[in-house]
Amino acid sequence: MFRAFSIAAAVAAFLVVVLGSWVRINGAGMTCPDWPLCHGALIPSLAGGVVLEWSHRLLALVTGVLVLPALWTGWQARKRIGGVSLALAYIGAVFLIQVALGGLTVALSNTPWSVVVHWGTAMLLLGGLTALALLAIVAPHRVVIRHSVLGGVLTVCAALAFLTMLAGSFVSSSGAGLACTTLPGCDGGSWTGAAPAQMAQMTHRWIAAGSFAFATLAAYMAAFGTTARVRGATLLAFALIVLQVMLGFANVAWQLPTALREAHAANACAVFVAFVAALVFAAIDGTAPVAVREERRVRGGAAEGQAP
Repeated sequence: MFRAFSIAAAVAAFLVVVLGSWVRINGAGMTCPDWPLCHGALIPSLAGGVVLEWSHRLLALVTGVLVLPALWTGWQARKRIGGVSLALAYIGAVFLIQVALGGLTVALSNTPWSVVVHWGTAMLLLGGLTALALLAIVAPHRVVIRHSVLGGVLTVCAALAFLTMLAGSFVSSSGAGLACTTLPGCDGGSWTGAAPAQMAQMTHRWIAAGSFAFATLAAYMAAFGTTARVRGATLLAFALIVLQVMLGFANVAWQLPTALREAHAANACAVFVAFVAALVFAAIDGTAPVAVREERRVRGGAAEGQAP
């Protein structure tokens, strides 16, 4: 039951953040001007953008319904599966904050900064639920955070992916998506932008560039020595971030078509989830190559056998 509820909650949370970004992209954020009802009704007239916003709220409710049993069954399994207690505490705290922010964002009329905070908290909740689902699937007896260069690089990758999404949500919600119509620099070749909207757009691009650079480094390191799970998640994240860069370029080149904007937002979520998965596997497996860890184990056993 723990495995089923945690996976279902993580999948639902992913769909919520993707649908939430689509609500923003289609300008439907205030089609329900009140909260928790919509136009004073539990089920409003589903016309125009109301369909997106109301569906987003309904899916968020379903996610909440799934999170609670995931927390309960996880609490029951905490002594058998390593890392669950920490994940539960994290998810419980972030979940309460996110519920409050949902109503506050509507009260603030979806101002850019309220959207950024709401989106960022949703992604933090998704990251926690992803980690919980992976712990439920792998069911390690113990999780020990092992410090390594690759682990540090993966942490930076996840952080930069998160910051890139925050910057992107601000650009989108503030209408700065086409503030810079040329690539890679802004109009006139500026690398910083002149107007505030251009500066927001270029900040997003610079963070994205840093994210791509560290993802490339992580992929290179993972390809030559780590466990299969860490390597697979890292290379998947790198492939997704390459796709993300291509989608970003296409959005500017083709003047932000809605379908491409939606794909760009959805793929950004997938990039973050993939890096979170890589970090979880690194915590479970360690990041040393399998052969090296096996050699250390054998040496340790031999040394114990020789001890008087």
